[in-house]
Parts: sequence; structure tokens; C-alpha cells
Amino acid sequence: MEKTDLIIIGAGPGGYHTAVHAAKDGLKVTIIEKKHPGGTCLNEGCIPTKSFAHDADLYRNPLLSCVGGGHVRFNRIQERKTEVINTLREGVKGLLSQPGITYIEGEAKFVDKKVIEVNGTQITADNIIIATGSRARMLPFIPALDSPEGKVLQGKIMTSTELLDIDYIPNRMAIIGAGVIGLELASAFETFGSSVTVIEFMKECLPTMDSDIAKRLRKTMEKRDIQFHLQSGVTAIEPTADNKQVTVSFNQKGQDKQVTADVVLVATGRAANIEGLNLEAAGINCIKQGIETDENYETNVPGVYAIGDVNGKQMLAHAATFQGMRVMNRILNKEDKIRFDIMPAAVFTYPEAGSVGLSEDACKKEGIKCIVKKGFYRSNGKALAMEETEGLLKVIANEEGKIIGAHVFGAHSADISQEVAALMNNDATLDDLRDIIHIHPTIGEILLDAII
Repeated sequence: MEKTDLIIIGAGPGGYHTAVHAAKDGLKVTIIEKKHPGGTCLNEGCIPTKSFAHDADLYRNPLLSCVGGGHVRFNRIQERKTEVINTLREGVKGLLSQPGITYIEGEAKFVDKKVIEVNGTQITADNIIIATGSRARMLPFIPALDSPEGKVLQGKIMTSTELLDIDYIPNRMAIIGAGVIGLELASAFETFGSSVTVIEFMKECLPTMDSDIAKRLRKTMEKRDIQFHLQSGVTAIEPTADNKQVTVSFNQKGQDKQVTADVVLVATGRAANIEGLNLEAAGINCIKQGIETDENYETNVPGVYAIGDVNGKQMLAHAATFQGMRVMNRILNKEDKIRFDIMPAAVFTYPEAGSVGLSEDACKKEGIKCIVKKGFYRSNGKALAMEETEGLLKVIANEEGKIIGAHVFGAHSADISQEVAALMNNDATLDDLRDIIHIHPTIGEILLDAII
């Protein structure tokens, strides 16, 4: 049996960043990946969708003569997406080839609490990190697409994984789920030429985001002829009589409705990748969201950790990376100041949205008295010059003026949210923010203007 200091199962952002940090600190690391290095984010999620979002931005701009106003070259969009993925994938492989790291392609499973088997070889380590990520969740009433009942739906019902590899632009697309994935792909494919309908069970899109921001984003998308059906529960997805399209049946506030589409994207959440790990051999506990862990991401088995999507706590690539850093610090007996309650996030629609910390809605729900400051893009010089005047910024502070959140809709929302995250990590107040010089002209000045 081989012995190493640390085994990491999964080479996504959490896994490969942790491997690099561990090797730099002198640990001997074995990292195992059954698919491609980079995980879901690089290969099937964040990166390809952002590649689509970038190309959609170009096609929306009529002043860019190379693409603006012309025919959408979707084959080139897919080619460029693949080029980006391959470049980054090779970069991750390079990181994992440095001294101290052994990278193994294969499927890992537990055979004991501290023993992993891969490709017929058993490896043991004092510390093991599970970083196997997640997969798109399919609706329970949809038959398996490789079954006799499901074959007629093949190529018509997809998750984001399949849609990102599609080789044509659907004329009509129905999207089930108005979360981040559903809205990002709705925004891109509407620009590429699809007629898009979004069906959402909740009363508003992006239910975890500030309701004012979510509503403004939806209204802006509706102006682009993206149709929304909120408070709607899907009851069936069936092929049309000629098997060329599919019909989505749903109930909206007691009324039965239907839409017909060439492609249906199911974007109703993700499920932790725990199948095949043989967790029972190690006695590792699981809950509905995934592998159960404590605040340091340690499972009920000492020395075995679970980071990223597989624990279901915060399904974001950067969350996985920093959860891995917390685990490494615990293994090496180091202190850190990582604040997992301050987790910035972004939605790369057009315009984009960003958030960090508490929203006004959350403050009301939790009975927290707060100060709400608002800024508008329409009065910002850079926004006017960019023709990006659609936007709203909200800064949330407690009664003492300490900044506890920000929610933004408009150009560069992610960047503004990141600035506020930095301020929150340093317990900054509104007065502290007022004293920070901002470059003129920038979108970031909206943040300053909001609190003056």
C-alpha cells in the first residue's frame, strides 16, 4: 500500500488549489480526478458560460463591425469556448505537475477510513479531502434519456452540461429555473437568436438576491422579449405529436399552461457527486445537501474533509477554493481570517448582477435594523459613456453604520461587489467608505455617490 501525506479526490478549483498550497508547505500530495482537471467550473460551468456571455456582449454591440449586426457564427463561438477551456485545462495540468504533487486520472473510492483505491492501487494518508463537486439535477418525473421512454426526448431536454456543447441555436428554448445558471444561459441564447421562455416555481427570479435587484434584472430581460412565468410548477415535459419539439406543461397560480420549445434546459439546482465514493466503507455521514461537515469542513471521520459543492454549503468555485485553504490551515495548525459569512457572488447576465452580505429583505426577515443607501447608473458619467445606464446599487449598513451588504445590478456589478467584500472583511463603515478616493470616471463611483 502506498503512503502519502494528503489525498485529494477531485481536481476542481477546491482540489487543485489546495494541492498546490499543500505542496508549497512541504506536504506530499496525491490528487485524483476521474474526468478533466479543472472540475465542473472550468469544463462545464463558470468558464464556458462566461465565454458565451463575452461573445453575446460582442454581438449586442452594433459598433463592432467584425460581429455587430451580422450573422451569429455559433460554430466559432463554440470553437472559442473550447479553446479557452483547453488553455485553462493545460494550465491546471501544469500546476499539478510540480514537485510534491502526484496527479492520477481514475475513479477513487474508499475501502477504509483512511484508505483510497484508484486504478487497482490502494493509497493511504493521514488526511483526505473530498472535492468531487456536483452535477446538474434533473427533474424527478423526466425518464432517463437512455431509457426507451426517454429516447424520444434525447437532444430536446438538456442540463447546462449538454446545452454548453450544443452545435446549433434553438429557435425556441424553454428554461426551467430562474437561478444563476438559467438566467445566464437565457441572456446569452436570446442574444444569439433564440426565443426564450423561463419558468420559475418561486415568486421571483434569483430568490437569494435582493428582491429589488432581482426584479429589475427580470424586467430588463423582459424588455429583450425573454418571457417569464413565475410561481409556476412544471407538471410534465412531453414530445409533440411529430416528435420534433417538446411541450412543457405547468401550473401557474391554479391555471394550467403550456409552452412548446425545440430545447428545454433544466436548471433546477445541482446535486453533490457522492456516488461511487463508497463512503459507507469509511463511515462518512451524508445529509440531503451532500457530505456532512463541521465549520472547518471536517466530516464525522477525523482527518477526512469535504470541500466545495460536495458538502452543499456554498456552491461557488471560489467558496471551494477558500474552504480548501481553511482545511489546509487546520491540518498545518495555522490561523486564518477567512470570513465565510462574507461570500461575494455574481450573475453574468446582461446587465450583470452582484451581491455580498445581507440584503434588505434578509435584514427585515431577521429583524435587523439597517440603513439602506441607493445609487443609480443613470447619473454616472462612465455608465453614460458606455451606454450602460440601466442599473441600481444598494449598500446595506447596520444602525452603527457598519457595512453589512451590497447588492448591485448593472455593468461591473461583480467588481463593485468585490470592493464591498474587501471593505466588509475589514469591518468598514459608511464613514470609512466616504474617505476612500475613487477613480473618475469609473462605474465604481456609484458606490461612493450612493452614500454621500
